Amino acid sequence: MAESLGARYGAAMKLSDFDFHLPEALIATRPASPRSSARMLVAQGDDIRDQHVFDLPGWLRPGDRLVLNDTRVIPARLSGRRHRQSAQGAVSAGIEATLLDPQADGTWAALIKPLKKVKPGEEIVFSPALSAELERVEQGQAFLRFNLTGDDFDAALEQAGAMPLPPYIAAKRPADAQDKTDYQTVWARHSGAVAAPTASLHFDEDLLQSLVARGVGITHVTLHVGAGTFLPVKVEDVTTHKMHSEWGRVSQQAADEIRATQDAGGRVIPVGTTALRLIESAARSGRIEPWEGDTDIFIYPGFQFHVTDALMTNFHLPKSTLLMLVSALMGKDRMRKVYDHAIDRQYRFFSYGDASLLIP
Repeated sequence: MAESLGARYGAAMKLSDFDFHLPEALIATRPASPRSSARMLVAQGDDIRDQHVFDLPGWLRPGDRLVLNDTRVIPARLSGRRHRQSAQGAVSAGIEATLLDPQADGTWAALIKPLKKVKPGEEIVFSPALSAELERVEQGQAFLRFNLTGDDFDAALEQAGAMPLPPYIAAKRPADAQDKTDYQTVWARHSGAVAAPTASLHFDEDLLQSLVARGVGITHVTLHVGAGTFLPVKVEDVTTHKMHSEWGRVSQQAADEIRATQDAGGRVIPVGTTALRLIESAARSGRIEPWEGDTDIFIYPGFQFHVTDALMTNFHLPKSTLLMLVSALMGKDRMRKVYDHAIDRQYRFFSYGDASLLIP
């Protein structure tokens, strides 16, 4: 278990401890091209180096293992219309829907705008092939039952939907066809995420081949990243924040590969905070085990890591749970220096931004 925060810090951690000023110009709205040409800040202990993602193999040793999240982002943003007969005749209203996650009863939880324009039982038409009935509304979330399931649903969604870009990119430009490639990892396999595991967007086939040639192991796990990853922390005492939950799976093979790396003295390095949260969820006993379910693990300074030896990740939002996570790994003061350096050297921030390799 993590040691008590009081013992470690002597006081509750404040949200303001994780705030910083980020110039608007440093928020990336398109990724680097080619992917691995993005810059990469390497923080090893107190040492900070300016590198590029294609330099990654040189920072790893034969026998190290990268853990990659193979979730696939669905084009979860839909535009449609609902039609209704009124005393004035046929009327219709434009409806925007963002799918959140599939439910056990076959419906999809979704955010709908404007929600008041649709009544339970009404149909929203998104394309000639794809429509959904609003089944119910609970706590501001809509639950939609689509006319298609399985592969038919996936194919229709691929045609009708747009990529669910993070709010700070969507505010600057709409999603387009290029995002269907840019906002997906090259190894994406299991559909279900509504946000990309963004550190993984830096990898291309050439880089993967270089890593394998270096003797670096690759393990895949699955965590379906939810829209909650962008939710702000609203409590000043961060230890009282309640995390959103996300579904993940660490297979028997993945757990075996990670344990074998640890036993042989190699380092386990998740690519992205999603992969890190998942493997640490599967290792709360002190040793990683196969695991499947919903995790709401919240990692902040004082957390005891059982698997993670280093982390590759992007640069995160001020006052976010992800900034707290990297501060738990590296130390709060050290992360402040890393971010000061990144801003000073004009690194690009957030989902389409540059990378960091954090080695405690």
